[in-house]
Amino acid sequence: MTTLTEGPHPGGFLVWEVLRDYTRETVTLASDAGKLAPGTVLGKITTGGKFTVLTPGASNGSQNAAGILWADVDATDADAPGVVLLRGPAIVNRHEISFPEGATEAQITTATTALAALGIILR
Repeated sequence: MTTLTEGPHPGGFLVWEVLRDYTRETVTLASDAGKLAPGTVLGKITTGGKFTVLTPGASNGSQNAAGILWADVDATDADAPGVVLLRGPAIVNRHEISFPEGATEAQITTATTALAALGIILR
């Protein structure tokens, strides 16, 4: 018997948004971000303005939640473009987004608060 596993779909985390052309933008993901799945919470690097995986312990800007990745992106070896939910009003399913492995409850709360400040509400 073959077992099939279905991964996250582009934008599958989105419950509601006011207007896609307002809430989403194409950004540059930094070359060391790796292979990223839809729903990955991102931080924005202060110098250069590229996005990467949220990194709570960093001091380069990526410690602050700045958006949620819309679709798969491979930024392992080179910078790559990606669509990101950057602002609201928008509502997302908190169970369909991913925080960095090992993130503490306090770090997740901080990131959730930062996303709410952008108008992105987790439900």
